[in-house]
Amino acid sequence: MNKQAIVYILRWAQQFPYVCYFNPQQTENYPNGTFTHQLAIGHREIKIQGNDHFNKLKEYLNNHQEQKLYGYFSYDLKNELEKLESNNPEEINWEPMGFFEPDCIFHFHGNQVIIESEKVEFYQKELDKIIKNNKTSTTFISKKINPIIAHTSRKAYLETVNILKQHIVEGDIYEINYCINFSTEIENFDPIREFLKLSEHSPTPFSSLLKWEEKYVLCASPERFIKLEDGKIISQPIKGTARRSEDPEEDYLSKLALSKSEKEQAENMMIVDLVRNDLAKSAMPGSVKVDEFFGIYSFRHVHQMISTISALPKDRISSVDIIRNAFPMGSMTGAPKIRAMQLIEKYETTKRNIFSGSIGYFNGLSSFDFNVVIRSIFYNQQSGKLHYQVGSAITHDSVPEEEYEECLLKAHAIQQVLSRAH
Repeated sequence: MNKQAIVYILRWAQQFPYVCYFNPQQTENYPNGTFTHQLAIGHREIKIQGNDHFNKLKEYLNNHQEQKLYGYFSYDLKNELEKLESNNPEEINWEPMGFFEPDCIFHFHGNQVIIESEKVEFYQKELDKIIKNNKTSTTFISKKINPIIAHTSRKAYLETVNILKQHIVEGDIYEINYCINFSTEIENFDPIREFLKLSEHSPTPFSSLLKWEEKYVLCASPERFIKLEDGKIISQPIKGTARRSEDPEEDYLSKLALSKSEKEQAENMMIVDLVRNDLAKSAMPGSVKVDEFFGIYSFRHVHQMISTISALPKDRISSVDIIRNAFPMGSMTGAPKIRAMQLIEKYETTKRNIFSGSIGYFNGLSSFDFNVVIRSIFYNQQSGKLHYQVGSAITHDSVPEEEYEECLLKAHAIQQVLSRAH
């Protein structure tokens, strides 16, 4: 299936209120695989009213054991798991959790498309019409973007990092993921076109486009949160980032420096220990292990340090409980997790909402796969408001100016997409 055909299919899919498209790239040799290339569309949202979202989702899956679900968890579900609050301004406004039952799933395998639906013939005819009737090029209106607003100034960022480092000196925390928010208003923004541009500019193994009625997440995530497949739990936190260079020798030296950095290894080790503890809540005794420490993987703009932790689930434990016991992901909080989340609430200036949450799917009760929502654009088609957030891990050895530059590096692909005239 060529790229233009994918564009036609994605545009056709916009008639549905709920759309989830996984567009994995740079997938070669990625440990434990990546998202598969697929598109799910649907009309039926799983209604979860009030609080206690995890238990209600668990009850639903127990009653529909073969049902596939696509959707998201927001970071602020933490408040249902611990005595925590989210009182900062809500710039990104999504419900705490959302899942839908797909009417149809398109699985893309090279030039082949496999249709999974109770109405296969109907969607096969739709697919044929999509390809047949879209032979001409599309005319695009240039987007108009207002100045981007930084909700945290560089000066305020540097001051906050120094305060957080003082918390570390005092033994309050060992590490914290501190994030900042950028926003703007935009006209003539085409989520499909911009997502594909983002994917091209920043190809990643857990890339996803989520449409939820009038709201979108354009996600170029390199990170897996948690996966259950073939009776094995897998988590792959990222901690450690280095800028890539067009010069091969400089690029090699950057990668080598990352692999040998004691600071980056210390960050990664703290999160690995946290993830091991989180998985142990769901695992058979003695089954939690680290499959890979400090693996270095290269993406278009950055090298990343990634570790892989696995475990065997306890007998009869619910897949929802496996996720709940590890949520939110340690790579986006810090350690100890609860105290880090308290300080995140105190020092960040906006509510995270779906940022640093997770997008993915349940394949019935037996398997699931979810990413970490980072390197993402959040767009409200109704209001025209657009946001993106970036962050880094603050430790005792952090240099505030270098951490700020890392944030800007992580935002580079998004800013490149937004800065283009078309």
